[in-house]
Amino acid sequence: MAIIAVSNQKGGVGKTTTTVNLAGFLAKQGRRTLAVDLDAHGSLTAYFGYDVETIEKNVYRLFTGATQTKDLISSTQIPLLDILASSSALVTLDKHLGAQPGKGLVLRDALTALKQRYDYIIVDCPPVLGILMVNALAACDRLVVPVQTEVMALRGLDRMMHTLQMVKQSLRREVNTLIVPTMYDRRTRAGVEALQQLRSRYGALVWDGVIPEDTYLREASKNHLPVAYMAEKSKGALAYALLVEHIRNIEAIQERVSA
Repeated sequence: MAIIAVSNQKGGVGKTTTTVNLAGFLAKQGRRTLAVDLDAHGSLTAYFGYDVETIEKNVYRLFTGATQTKDLISSTQIPLLDILASSSALVTLDKHLGAQPGKGLVLRDALTALKQRYDYIIVDCPPVLGILMVNALAACDRLVVPVQTEVMALRGLDRMMHTLQMVKQSLRREVNTLIVPTMYDRRTRAGVEALQQLRSRYGALVWDGVIPEDTYLREASKNHLPVAYMAEKSKGALAYALLVEHIRNIEAIQERVSA
């Protein structure tokens, strides 16, 4: 089982879109996949038709120790793809639990209990540093950082990478990181220059592909579907397919090295 966290401290960069489409493609390829929504705004939860205000099976109950993880999982309309939904109550978590010892490892322990049930777990993180992001980074095997290809988003990425360094020191572990350029428009000079700056500044951490601007991604969102299930040959779908292939190849290499 591989756990992938999708995070950026700047909103509007394609974080939930990336989570949905990574999970969607993995499920379409026959991989048992769980999507986890750690953001109190619940964009991922709403994407699959659930309401963070009313859904009883949610990740907040996991942190309060009320229920076993397997009993909090909901199905989606996509075969082989389940969701651990968000709750608006997550906004209170830092205040209530942040100072308690061991609360940074709740998610890791909970997801480890699911290793026989899923091949991949994709975690959609909140855009702020707190107990939820720490939990995601402690649990994940890999961090995917979507970054919109525009100058202001690059400044936000600097903040995210600084946060990552602090959390890594606290956790005393490395977090394999992949930066994914999103919302790329090769027709604009600003987009081309932002992509060049991103690759120049972060080098090998940046995926060699891009997620382009694509109206089909927005249409898929309106229909509560990963783009692979609505427009499989669209630019956005083909880009996410390549990203999934890249991640799976990395995982395969690491498995061979550790064997």
